[in-house]
Amino acid sequence: MSAVRLVLASGNRGKLREIQALLSPHGVRVLPQTAFAVAEAKETAPTFVENALIKARNAARYTGLPALADDSGLEVAALAGAPGVHSARYAGPDADDRLNNAKLLEALAEFQGEERRARFRCVLVLVRHPFDPSPLIAEGTWEGRIAEAPRGEGGFGYDPLFWLPDRGCTAAELPPEEKNRLSHRGQALRQLLARWPAL
Repeated sequence: MSAVRLVLASGNRGKLREIQALLSPHGVRVLPQTAFAVAEAKETAPTFVENALIKARNAARYTGLPALADDSGLEVAALAGAPGVHSARYAGPDADDRLNNAKLLEALAEFQGEERRARFRCVLVLVRHPFDPSPLIAEGTWEGRIAEAPRGEGGFGYDPLFWLPDRGCTAAELPPEEKNRLSHRGQALRQLLARWPAL
């Protein structure tokens, strides 16, 4: 099997690490768009799929390579699906994971137990070139709850708050390979691989 070079339309190291781990066994070499100095695309759409398409087409246009974009986020039932597509910028345009997590805990301070239901959602889009008329699109979701305080050192984003009742731990406490098997991103990548003609 000849290696496939693919640009990931993100500079997020956590996403890059997870996607590389899942795709490298299939002969896919994943390169971050930062390696090509690709300008970040403006995520102006109201849905994950539209934002993923914007990012994938942008990365393919600048690099000349097939591009994979991941748009994902956390949807909390008690917050009417927020932070949703704004997950990375929930506490403001320059917010980091710590600030986003703190804002989420504050928003859920009055909620308990099942009221703290949440899901991670991931939409992946693969375009072969910037004008690909038939992009491959895959989606995965991961159900859980929001913990009352962060736990664990692994993962990134909201992982320290994403409580898995059936595992008795947060996503940040899972070993990386277990997280990749269970997660919204892992599910979406397996769907994508099943439909990817080159593989």
